[in-house]
Amino acid sequence: MRSVTFTQLLRETLAAELRRDPSVFLMGEDIGVYGGSFGVTRGLIDEFGPERVRDTPISEQALTGVAIGAAVAGQRPVIEIMFMDFITLAVDQLVNMAAKLHPIYGRSCPLVIRTPPGGGRGYGATHSQSLERLFAGIPGLKIAAPSNASDASALLQTAIRDNNPVLFLEHKLLYPQRFDVGDELPAPLPFGFARVAREGDDLTIVAWSHQAFVAERAAAQLAAEGIDAEVIDLRTLCPLDIDTLVESARRTGRVMILEEGPKTGGFAAEIAAQIMEQAHEYLEKPVRRIAGADFPIPSAKNLEAACLPAYDSILALAREWMD
Repeated sequence: MRSVTFTQLLRETLAAELRRDPSVFLMGEDIGVYGGSFGVTRGLIDEFGPERVRDTPISEQALTGVAIGAAVAGQRPVIEIMFMDFITLAVDQLVNMAAKLHPIYGRSCPLVIRTPPGGGRGYGATHSQSLERLFAGIPGLKIAAPSNASDASALLQTAIRDNNPVLFLEHKLLYPQRFDVGDELPAPLPFGFARVAREGDDLTIVAWSHQAFVAERAAAQLAAEGIDAEVIDLRTLCPLDIDTLVESARRTGRVMILEEGPKTGGFAAEIAAQIMEQAHEYLEKPVRRIAGADFPIPSAKNLEAACLPAYDSILALAREWMD
């Protein structure tokens, strides 16, 4: 075993995939010489050169369009959108081109879009958003949102080897976190299988990405208080492992869903609806959502914290339910 950061294992995974398959290449703003805004691609240009680790102009639409063309032509581009907020500039390319190529034309589009969502760093309203809700209902587009380094590596391998587009979310607050992993990279993980991060019988906490990381910490605190919380880390939003969620909901009778993005119209609402459709008669309490505020995320630390889901809110709801 060894201790590595989320960033380091992502970098090792990208390097391994570049070595494994000559059709894989990376593109993005400042990913070459600079190594990316968060350092994920640092040093890769030294081994693989500028043809396979390509710096691009500041145009997310152009970057994504070029990558789609390369994918259709038989390459496997992995692009980096510097902040998830900027993916809005490439929505037409992703939604009306990449996601439609296989369903409509039977053409493969092996494209991975890596991007960091989330707040907590004081970056402000246009560099802190979690926008997975905008893409979770797009047929033909898969979404991975790992919460730990091992899953990130395994899911990234799967994403790169997939023959159709994958949106790969790497929360900013996970990058510096350290995790114990094996000496070798983990094997690829299939999409659509959630991880039961902690087993429990009193209530179910559903989360993804950094919120799953937070949920595990909250569950440990609740366990110390005698509350047995089950934590389900989705791993992928599309496809969604609804079977695991329904089984847990039927067993515990209480479900809370964590989402960093704004509460109104969020993906947590979709999960809640599906659980209610399949498990409502087993529920002792209505499904509850703990989510971000319906407000642009400020830069000031105290105001930003007020707009993001609170750790204490998880504990408070669990205590309320079990009181």
